Amino acid sequence: MAASGRRRSAAGRALSGSVEPLKRLPVTPQSFLDRFRVPRASSFMFPAVPPTWPGGVERPPLEKTLGMDYDSEWARSYPARFARVLVQELVSKPLVHAVASPTVDGLDRIAHLDEPVIFAANHASHVDAPLILSVIPERWRHRMFVAGAADYFFDTRVKATVFAFLLNAVPIERQRVSRESVKRVADLLAEGWSLLIFPEGTPVVPVYVSGTRDILPKGGNALRPGRTRVTFGRPLRASPGASGSSSEARALAEQLEQAVAALADEQTTDYWTARRRAASATTPPLTGPQSGAWRRTWALGPRDQDRPRGERTSSRRWPKI
Repeated sequence: MAASGRRRSAAGRALSGSVEPLKRLPVTPQSFLDRFRVPRASSFMFPAVPPTWPGGVERPPLEKTLGMDYDSEWARSYPARFARVLVQELVSKPLVHAVASPTVDGLDRIAHLDEPVIFAANHASHVDAPLILSVIPERWRHRMFVAGAADYFFDTRVKATVFAFLLNAVPIERQRVSRESVKRVADLLAEGWSLLIFPEGTPVVPVYVSGTRDILPKGGNALRPGRTRVTFGRPLRASPGASGSSSEARALAEQLEQAVAALADEQTTDYWTARRRAASATTPPLTGPQSGAWRRTWALGPRDQDRPRGERTSSRRWPKI
């Protein structure tokens, strides 16, 4: 009894006057890292994460905003047009002319036109579009739109915004001619904008560009300054009674291809030689001779900018502006 009483009194003194030390918990590397672990997204709730969709309820289709569905109308608003004029005249045009040093021929052939027109050019480089826009007369330059491939220029939000602003580009399907693409272009032409495709009665101006391939080839990522030449041809026009059939479209396309090939021949020879060959249907094709690569290069001859200065054909061009 006495012993048990002494134990109770000792326990009482311990409870009333002292605190037993806490037991130390083992700390492992994993437990230490867990203190700084970011909670999983599933542990967050709306509005920190998108809301869940209730089961059994049909989800509406997502609104498409890229590709052919990209709305470029904002790029033709007055603020966007004003800003684009400043960029084109103060930045793009001086830069392109510094890099490409363009020589322009044939402007007298389109001087009589005062209506919306279609400029159709060969394509060899990403420099082509800004180069042509920089040399087209001002009465068309600031009322131009560029047809851009929907699957390339409008596949991301950033690219779509940049090209819509800088080039006033509109998305067009390049794999096929869709009703939507044709309507989009025709509507802009009817509003007084100039460029592309095949509406009845609209002048089509063939354009041939050379030299841009050496400045920035397709797939290249470095600019190499050089000289370029842009030649405008006489405008072509669909017949007033054209019905827009596929055969008439092919005929106009062939006529346009021949006109661009004649402009290429004019750049490498002279005006009269190119006219005589065009009249006799002996204009060299744009693709060059159909043979091996070395044979094609030999037959096509050296590029004008690679010739000795005394042998360049630019001094023999006529008519020249």
